[in-house]
Amino acid sequence: MTIDIQKHYQKIRKILIIVLALNWAVALVKIIYGLSSRCFSMTADGFHSLSDGTSNLIGIVGIHFACQPVDKDHPYGHKKYETLFSLGIAAMLFLVSFNLLKAGWQRLQHPVSFQADLGSFAVMLITSAVNIYVMRYEHRKGKALKSDILVSDSLHTRADIFTSFSVIISLIVTRLGFPLIDPIVTILISLFIGYAAFAIVKQSSDVLCDTAVFLDDQKVKDIVLRIEGVRACHKIRSRGRIDDVHIDLHVQVNPNMHIDDAHQISYRIEEAIKSAIPGITDVVVHMEPRNH
Repeated sequence: MTIDIQKHYQKIRKILIIVLALNWAVALVKIIYGLSSRCFSMTADGFHSLSDGTSNLIGIVGIHFACQPVDKDHPYGHKKYETLFSLGIAAMLFLVSFNLLKAGWQRLQHPVSFQADLGSFAVMLITSAVNIYVMRYEHRKGKALKSDILVSDSLHTRADIFTSFSVIISLIVTRLGFPLIDPIVTILISLFIGYAAFAIVKQSSDVLCDTAVFLDDQKVKDIVLRIEGVRACHKIRSRGRIDDVHIDLHVQVNPNMHIDDAHQISYRIEEAIKSAIPGITDVVVHMEPRNH
């Protein structure tokens, strides 16, 4: 691994640590104030923020393994470790979702009144402002560093902001005299967390089970057919992560072509595809004779 790549991952790791600290600070404020005021929707949102911080922590550990250089036992690299660690995040989110759903249902059956005071509104507004800052900061840095994990995490934070706004609405409605809205919002938040966990499992399993990456086969064919000496292209396959796509394809050439010329064509095909389509890191070209 080159020094530039190491510096690249160090920048991503530093951003994740900053986001981790902010997420956990927001979580602790929500949980402490939510428990003290018996506002369970705020407490649930706090645990949601806590899970976001934990996902950042798992991401940091995952990146540590994912950025390791290619070795004898891992000739394709270690990037799938990041995908594997994301399943740990999903398991944790499922557990949080179940506990919040259970607690919300119990509160719905046995209501507990609480006072939605100005402090509750202040906590939610301030923490929402911090979340908005985190989302914009992480998204901007993710685009600058071309980091999928930072961009994806910023989009997750954006979804969390809508969850926080639902808690604010719950506080307003409770203030108007409808305390049952609090456990209902808690149940909705738990379902939202469960859906997020399911989405992570779906995306991770697609990568680990070598599901085909969404790729425009016709675009790949057009790139290949522009290479001088190529007569046809077919059997295009893809797998891997969106930032680490491996593809292989069959290319037909003149059967009388010298092997050195065929090798040069193979090399040009690889370079052309990598340059034209971001995220492709490995291209395997199978040469075939074209008799007709």
